[in-house]
Amino acid sequence: MPKKLYSAEEVAEQLGLHVRTVRGYVRDGRLKAVRIGKQYRIAREDLEELLGTPVAEEEPVRRARHSEVTSIVEADAVSRETADRITTLLMAASAVPGAQPLKVQTAYDEERARLKVILLGGLSDTAQLLQHVEGVLGS
Repeated sequence: MPKKLYSAEEVAEQLGLHVRTVRGYVRDGRLKAVRIGKQYRIAREDLEELLGTPVAEEEPVRRARHSEVTSIVEADAVSRETADRITTLLMAASAVPGAQPLKVQTAYDEERARLKVILLGGLSDTAQLLQHVEGVLGS
């Protein structure tokens, strides 16, 4: 297994020191380091020798892919009853537990008979909600 090498910046961050202080330790011989190009690299064992204690192993940062969609639907010539029906349908459908939470907002403009629907959530869940809207508006 290859040796774990730290940069002077990483050592400074771990110790709560300024990077110049770490470089000074290296120049003074208090901290062993290897020069690679214009940068110092400090072996884990050498850092532990300076500290007199083991260096905690860093956990790798694990990231999961996250995708979210924001959709805005505006529909004209929608009656108040149809708007209420769509709002109720979307609120009920979004309350079902899924992988990602869904957010639904609706607004109805009585004067223009316009329904505005705003959906925020995961790709597949939002697509299903849009199909519900299409099903009610298409009928």
